[in-house]
Amino acid sequence: MSEEEREQGMPQEGRPGQGQPQQGPAGREGAPPGPPPGGAGAPGAAPPEGIGEQERTWAIFTHLSAFAAFIGVPFGNILGPLIIWLIKREEMPFVDRHGKEALNFQISMTIYAVVAGILTLIIIGFFALIALAILEIVFIIMAAVAASKSEEYQYPLTIRFLR
Repeated sequence: MSEEEREQGMPQEGRPGQGQPQQGPAGREGAPPGPPPGGAGAPGAAPPEGIGEQERTWAIFTHLSAFAAFIGVPFGNILGPLIIWLIKREEMPFVDRHGKEALNFQISMTIYAVVAGILTLIIIGFFALIALAILEIVFIIMAAVAASKSEEYQYPLTIRFLR
């Protein structure tokens, strides 16, 4: 196969569709292929049906409200997502799922922080608290970005209290 044929998207020998040019969404030869399979998580895919802009916005706020703890609200990391989840869970299934996930993560992080606080007596807890704070910030941002794309997100290191 020539270099020009490879650039035009011609399949290589020994592969299915040998000798057939790729066809795009309109069936034209040489047209770029359609969107990749995989649903909402695939790059370039449209958001799933039924998830509106308001629902996505509330899901984003559910995750970002956990930053209330960083501005001095006692247990704000739990109270922020809890309040939004309790208000919107009945009318918005997407917010219900993200709210449960955010609450599970924040409760888990609070437990981990208490354990790390106890471990400060033997110095290692200071490092654990710093690591937990960094991980919490990063994971909250990742969850908010996923919610903005209408994607489901599962926080790592999470104990599933709410299902």
